[in-house]
Amino acid sequence: MDDVAAKERRILVAVDEGEESTYALSWCLKNVISDNSKDTLILLYAKPPRPVFTALDGTGFLFSSDITSAMDRYGNELAECIIEKAKRMCKDLQDVKVETRIESGDPRDVICQMAEKLGADVLVMGSHGYGLIKRTFLGSVSNHCAQNVKCPVLIVKKPKTNAGNK
Repeated sequence: MDDVAAKERRILVAVDEGEESTYALSWCLKNVISDNSKDTLILLYAKPPRPVFTALDGTGFLFSSDITSAMDRYGNELAECIIEKAKRMCKDLQDVKVETRIESGDPRDVICQMAEKLGADVLVMGSHGYGLIKRTFLGSVSNHCAQNVKCPVLIVKKPKTNAGNK
């Protein structure tokens, strides 16, 4: 049993702006990370690429470089904000190293590539719980990763609140 505790695991947690990923990280901190482990927790945010607009939109308006650079700046600030929030949640960890990564691209591809590249022992992610229609069009990031990542994937579902049913 000591071998398991002594092993230095690399736990990759995919974070985004959703409550589901916040819940998945807090669940991971309570249930996956052990207090005196030598685990490394890697917080990964996949920054979606800026939508590609044609030079003219439907009204004949031309996007200026000021607008596109403002959009890029907002994307970078959002990424930093999400990572900072996730790091604050990890502040009480004792021996666990916390690393952060911000990568650009489709989250499905980024998460799978980084799990491989960083040598993750386990990938933890939230489930957005999309309905059938939305999932058909958007695709499920967690489902895609579960099928394509080589390490175990832990998909944490946020409990549904029943406030109105009591």
